[in-house]
Amino acid sequence: MALTPDDVVTKQFQHVRFKEGFDPDEVDDFLDEIVVEWRKSIAEADEAKAKLAAYESGAAPAAAAPAAPEPVAAPAPAIESGAGAPAASAGIIELAQRLHDEHVAEGRTQRDQLIADAKAQAASIISEAETRGREEVAKLDRERSTLEGRITELRNFERDYRSQLRSYIEGKLRDLETTATTSGSQPVSAIGL
Repeated sequence: MALTPDDVVTKQFQHVRFKEGFDPDEVDDFLDEIVVEWRKSIAEADEAKAKLAAYESGAAPAAAAPAAPEPVAAPAPAIESGAGAPAASAGIIELAQRLHDEHVAEGRTQRDQLIADAKAQAASIISEAETRGREEVAKLDRERSTLEGRITELRNFERDYRSQLRSYIEGKLRDLETTATTSGSQPVSAIGL
């Protein structure tokens, strides 16, 4: 069986009842056919390359010269048919590599975007926290200033109150001493009170 890339693409496998997938034996048989055909193509290509190299180097025997045009013409189709399978596999590999590269590039782009978004969000959170912190510190400073002002007022009130209380008590004591001396009795300080 001459296997072509189209055969590989269009190959249909029968579904197995009661479970998902294809018949493993059928798939294995088909893969065995692919391997055999591929090996034949590779061997033919190597043989054609060797004949071509021998022909180009002039190492072809003189007796084979009349027959040389026919074998040279024959390997050309063999090279083309043999090159079809490796070319197809090279194309599949190239396609797979390109898809891989695209997925890797897309993944890197997404990674970079996620990192940039996370950094922006972190910067926003930090900025917001710093702003809140400054506002709270300013609020606490205002409250502290208010409380310090109130404490100063209370200290002044206490000082004034003590001063007034002392003046009042001293005045009352003087009045008491003065009334006691004018009434003729002994001063309170003399009694020992």
